Amino acid sequence: MSQQDKEQLYQYLLLLGDNAMILGHRLSELCGHGPSLETDIALTNISLDLFGQTRSYFQYAASLRDESVTEDSIAFLRFPGEYRNVLLVEQPNTDFAYVITRQFLFDNFHHLLLTKLSESSDENIAAIANKSIKEVSYHLRFSSEWMKRLGDGTEESRQKIQEAVNYLIPYAGELTKTCEVERSIADRGIGIESGSLTDAYWQNVSTVLKEATLDMPEIGWSQSGGKDGIHSEHMGYILADLQYMQRAYPNMNW
Repeated sequence: MSQQDKEQLYQYLLLLGDNAMILGHRLSELCGHGPSLETDIALTNISLDLFGQTRSYFQYAASLRDESVTEDSIAFLRFPGEYRNVLLVEQPNTDFAYVITRQFLFDNFHHLLLTKLSESSDENIAAIANKSIKEVSYHLRFSSEWMKRLGDGTEESRQKIQEAVNYLIPYAGELTKTCEVERSIADRGIGIESGSLTDAYWQNVSTVLKEATLDMPEIGWSQSGGKDGIHSEHMGYILADLQYMQRAYPNMNW
């Protein structure tokens, strides 16, 4: 594998791992704060699933660099502009409706993505996808059921979940925007262009919103920039929490 091919693969693994890590961190902030014990445990377990996926991607990414690069240094010692996660997963835990809507919008894309990546020509990525899709199938079922429960629940729950949908839908469009790294890696049969999932993604989202008696906002302009390292103001606060221990105590190990 040429150095250029290695670099493209490394950047693609960051795209995959950063989404899982940042969303996993957001969910970890809710540990002990769920609306019920069962839901609290479920959200914590989803967070742990996402961190496990992150480790798999970053361990593979580290193997493409020299010995000074580890899964920990990739996770904790990059600058904000070096993270490739979409803006959606950075959005704060405003309330439970926002948490569920953010999860639902990501899960729909994540499930479609992993289904395609399970056929990757790269054995490592295919193996990670095949393992992760079992977890993400549960994530999608969990978030979809909550969308229906809140949307077709009380007047207050419907109003809150509709407000969250209206606010977060413009961030979801970035999930299916193809970036240059995806385009180059798709040409090699390793990954896919996110844009190829657009129709299936919005069809799945629309179907669940209809079942939840929620209005589907018009799909137009969307927020973007995360895949290119341009993030929202929330990212700095996230990294301040994530990176504190490694930056305060360099090279520490558990």
